[in-house]
Amino acid sequence: MMSNSIRDVTLESGIKVKPVYSPEDLAGMDVEQEIGRPGQFPFTRGIHPNMYRQRPFTMRQYAGFGTPTKTNERFKFLIENGQNALNVAFDLPTQMGLDANDPMAEGEVGRVGMAVDTLADMEVAFDGIPIDKISVSLTINAVAAPIMAMYFVMAEKQGVPLAQVRGTAQNDILKEYIGRGAWVFPVEPAVKLIGDTIEFCARNAPKYYPVSVCGYHIRESGANPVQEIAYAYCIAKEYIRRGLARGLDVDEFAGRISFNFDIFGNFFEQIAKFRAARRLWAKIMRDEFGAQNPRTMKMKMIAGGGGGGLTIEQPENNIVRGAYYALISALSGTQTMALCSFDEAYTIPTEKAALISLRTMQMLVEEIGVADTVDPLAGSYYVESLTNEMEGRIVAEMSRVEEEWGGIVQAVSEGMVQNEVAVQAFKFEQGIQNGAIPKIGVNRYRMEEEERDVALHPYKQEQAEESIRRTAEVKAGRDETAVAQSLDNLRETAKSGQNTMPAFMDAVKSYATLGEMTAVLKEVYGTFQEPVRL
Repeated sequence: MMSNSIRDVTLESGIKVKPVYSPEDLAGMDVEQEIGRPGQFPFTRGIHPNMYRQRPFTMRQYAGFGTPTKTNERFKFLIENGQNALNVAFDLPTQMGLDANDPMAEGEVGRVGMAVDTLADMEVAFDGIPIDKISVSLTINAVAAPIMAMYFVMAEKQGVPLAQVRGTAQNDILKEYIGRGAWVFPVEPAVKLIGDTIEFCARNAPKYYPVSVCGYHIRESGANPVQEIAYAYCIAKEYIRRGLARGLDVDEFAGRISFNFDIFGNFFEQIAKFRAARRLWAKIMRDEFGAQNPRTMKMKMIAGGGGGGLTIEQPENNIVRGAYYALISALSGTQTMALCSFDEAYTIPTEKAALISLRTMQMLVEEIGVADTVDPLAGSYYVESLTNEMEGRIVAEMSRVEEEWGGIVQAVSEGMVQNEVAVQAFKFEQGIQNGAIPKIGVNRYRMEEEERDVALHPYKQEQAEESIRRTAEVKAGRDETAVAQSLDNLRETAKSGQNTMPAFMDAVKSYATLGEMTAVLKEVYGTFQEPVRL
């Protein structure tokens, strides 16, 4: 016998969903002020007046594996198939500032991204890539400054002036302490390095985005949607304060801080999350930081499906999940979409998987009609009510960080944010295990599966040996006196507290290795010891 009772629905953010929404749910809301028009403050409906009717979202697949040569081949494959931007993956040794021949790098060289030791590697990876036309995102954090320096020098050698270089560096170290663990230096000097890159770009590379604040990884580590935005915004505000402390005007640099956000979970909750975040960021920039230029108030984001939403079980289901994630991203008003590939629960994406994701994004623009009108969900009683609720909860969580925990730097240094995310991750996993959080193929509609048809990316020792051999050749042919002088200059610059970016540029030009430059900073700054909270 069927039950007549209405099931309760509570979203991951803690919001209880009513069966029906009506005009009463928006009573007292100033529609013109809070929703407004696309391209106008507070940008709830999008940061451009015509959004995708005028310019579709950028399609930027995450790519990079093995050697710079292999990565260059993948870049060209994606561009030939219609991708109009690149998102570079670096292997773990590179992310940790280790050269390929470092004993700590053994078994990881080229495994989950491209191995980069010197400027020569960057030159190979981007050989034949029109970086004056293709925007490139560098997914690097702890050692973002020297990797950015390599990219800048490589661009100049290709004939692209620094003032014309476009692109983005992830360069969000605070989220590494919270979410990924790929940190090297203590919190304060690590944040200081980010200040160096912000100041350097504002004065020398004004078209470059020196930071992409990553709520994405915080979410993937267990944070709920409210925490994802709240912690990311607290981080972004801290980076802006560092720029202001250097004498920069907020309108001079803050508009070049972007965001990388995650998508998985409830369809409408995710869309409301982004609409609320866009509106809140505009208010923060205008009311807290005194921004005058509307461009500074626009929250610019890359948003694609999160690998955390994908499953090992029934992997082909992830193709469908990815399509929904892409639809959410488009309806949320993203500027750039980096859609996860169906095999990412197993491995870095194969060409086939990456192509399926790229075609999914292309279908949304050219076949499905998502780009035909701006913010088609605007005015929905449910969506607007949910947007309001999400904004209120994000503000409350940000207040908790800044007023109860002493700000984001202290909260991260003492492990408070990490603890909060870990607790949330545990609760989420409990929900998956007991079925309270439905997951098709995992705790719903499980089945005996045949061997799963997923092509893995095996580790290849010969690729590591190629990286080691290439770096040895570079070192054999460089001017060791120039290298030593550039590293001494980097050491003294770091000790003095000056901006390190010019010193990194000089060291890169001498073909100093990433490991050599990182060792200098470890000598000056030390390394981070992770706090343990009981």
